[in-house]
Amino acid sequence: MPRPISASISLSSLKHNLAVVAQQLISFSQQNRRVVPNIWAVIKANAYGHGIDNAVRAFGQAQGLAMLDLDEAVRCRELGWDKPILMLEGFFEPSDIRVFRDYSLWTTVHCQEQLDMLKAAAPGPGLNAMIKLNTGMSRLGFSPAAFAGAYRQALEEQSRGALCIVGKMTHFARSDDDARVTEAQFNLFMDVCRDLPGPVSLCNSAATLTPRYWLWAPPELEQWVRPGICLYGSTPFPGQSAEDLGLEPAMTLKSRIISVQEVPAGQGVGYGHVFVASQRMRVGVVACGYADGYPRHAPNGTPVTVDGRPTQLLGRVSMDMLIVDLTSLPNAGIGSPVVLWGQGGPSVDQVAHAAGTIGYELLCALAPRVPVDVS
Repeated sequence: MPRPISASISLSSLKHNLAVVAQQLISFSQQNRRVVPNIWAVIKANAYGHGIDNAVRAFGQAQGLAMLDLDEAVRCRELGWDKPILMLEGFFEPSDIRVFRDYSLWTTVHCQEQLDMLKAAAPGPGLNAMIKLNTGMSRLGFSPAAFAGAYRQALEEQSRGALCIVGKMTHFARSDDDARVTEAQFNLFMDVCRDLPGPVSLCNSAATLTPRYWLWAPPELEQWVRPGICLYGSTPFPGQSAEDLGLEPAMTLKSRIISVQEVPAGQGVGYGHVFVASQRMRVGVVACGYADGYPRHAPNGTPVTVDGRPTQLLGRVSMDMLIVDLTSLPNAGIGSPVVLWGQGGPSVDQVAHAAGTIGYELLCALAPRVPVDVS
């Protein structure tokens, strides 16, 4: 019998979450007489741990996909995706340009070196490109002072056929928690890009779900939003749950109790005895540990669901096991089902918050050794 741990991926939940985002875009656009933005469904990092194949199957209603890895982009084409694919870091060396052309990939251009590689490339089919402006994220993108010159170079490449569509983009650093910073980035983008032609892309998950960051667009402007984490049923906002946003968890990590122990008062539990029982307790050992992707740094009290009832983590997470409190669950025992996060258990955001991290990390960290079923 295989070890009793698995992850389930719900295609219907992935589709539902995309539909939630799309419906908000449609509703607010109609109310404000704006063109509905296009959606690049972000599927980087193996679709946030959910699988590239599953993302292609679930996000068919998106106008495009966005990712980082060239092999994953090729896989999307092999699976039959024939709509736009945006590579969020662009090409890395001159030989990549041929692959971009062969598979009709959009490129991000964020530095002068990429423009130079494009200019030096052998003639071939033109690429579509989004030129990136650094408005304060200080990660990728041309500085405001250099952006107009870089954009002119891109338009020159367009005139000679190396580029086709040329647009502009940026990335918000704090659209989830600080409107002042985001407004400053937005205003800088508008100041620098206002008179430049081409489509525009500003919004990640949090900004996409905050309509004012895309409703500014003139009716005729082609605009693309880039939702990511919200498509997987995790919230982009620290103070608002995914459930409140109408989102459904797309990944459920589940296991079973494999041992039950009676722990007397004063005895420690797990490595380092970071938990010591203050009274007699009954605990269960779960077949899940940090080698499966569960966070080792999750503390005592992290929520877990056993037999459909809430309980908590006790002690330090081991490589292959963790321990939960069964004191108030007298009917739970060996074989009882456990949900670590997802449908029927705590949300991945609740577990992440307890562990001092974010849902993104937990979803992406699901280990290859965990069997995955898709429904």
